[in-house]
Amino acid sequence: MISFLKYSLWIALGGAVGAMARFWCTEFVHRFFERGFPVGTLCVNVIGSFLIGYLSLFLLSKLTFTDVLRSFVLIGILGAFTTFSTFSLDTVNLFLSGKFTYAVFYVLLSILLCVIAAGLGVWLAV
Repeated sequence: MISFLKYSLWIALGGAVGAMARFWCTEFVHRFFERGFPVGTLCVNVIGSFLIGYLSLFLLSKLTFTDVLRSFVLIGILGAFTTFSTFSLDTVNLFLSGKFTYAVFYVLLSILLCVIAAGLGVWLAV
């Protein structure tokens, strides 16, 4: 039971770090791009996909991190940093505002770039 609580607390702390990092990254990106297209969420998801691909192998194979620390980083920080729910809402909002081409482009670009980023992360960690 204590192990479960310890993991839970570390994951919650990582979630707070990841959520703040997501907010800061999105706000930074939107200083350079208009908010009509969700570039901030796209950047966060691509960066997060790369990091989870890279760190999932790097933390497991190259460094001797504890399970708690891996959970803190992969589940807590990166779980809160990447934003599938925000991606989904951004897509729905693009559709509802009549920006069908943007919505389809955003979905395809998100899937393609995030899968490539995760693969690149895995490839670099090997």
